[in-house]
Amino acid sequence: MMSGKHYKGQEVSCCIKYFIFGFNIIFWLLGVAFLGIGLWAWSEKFSVFLGIIFFLELTAGVLAFVFKDWIKDQLNFFINNNIRAYRDDIDLQNLIDFTQEYWECCGAFGADDWNLNIYFNCTDSNPSREKCGVPFSCCTKDPAEDVINTQCGYDVRAKPDAEQKTYINVKGCVPQFEKWLQDNLTVVAGIFIGIALLQIFGICLAQNLVSDIEAVRASCLFT
Repeated sequence: MMSGKHYKGQEVSCCIKYFIFGFNIIFWLLGVAFLGIGLWAWSEKFSVFLGIIFFLELTAGVLAFVFKDWIKDQLNFFINNNIRAYRDDIDLQNLIDFTQEYWECCGAFGADDWNLNIYFNCTDSNPSREKCGVPFSCCTKDPAEDVINTQCGYDVRAKPDAEQKTYINVKGCVPQFEKWLQDNLTVVAGIFIGIALLQIFGICLAQNLVSDIEAVRASCLFT
């Protein structure tokens, strides 16, 4: 019996114990924050979608370093599928417009990818006013314009290639995405390395705490 006596053996470090507790609370709060963003996006549909795209870009940057060709093929497939459905879903339309404006691109590999869309293709049987055109998000920006001209892409692909450059961004979104990765890979990798180091630090502290607990338990057995 140890009643009435103060135990003076090896003790668990209070600093480490409470530091790990605070460390886990921070990651728990971050998890709740990301869950909240996801629920908000679900309820508001597209209101925070751009923020989610930003985080997806960070993830894609790291994956692209290892799975570059696979990411390239998937991005091409994703953009072309959304080009086909551009007028069918307002969310897809906003996503494509954001992508083309953000990366200053048009189509997956060029403006002619818009032939995949029934409203923009250049076939003789196409009755649409947007025939042989591109969405406004492909257009080059004029700093003097305060209001977006949504008809700026009309008939632009009926013009010679050299003349098209005056009106629209002729580079495809897949090459522009690759360029973005090259320009930002160091930053993206640095962020993920920093997170990984924090996790490793937490694991080391947890292991230290486990060792202290085992030492206390062993001292109790021999007391």
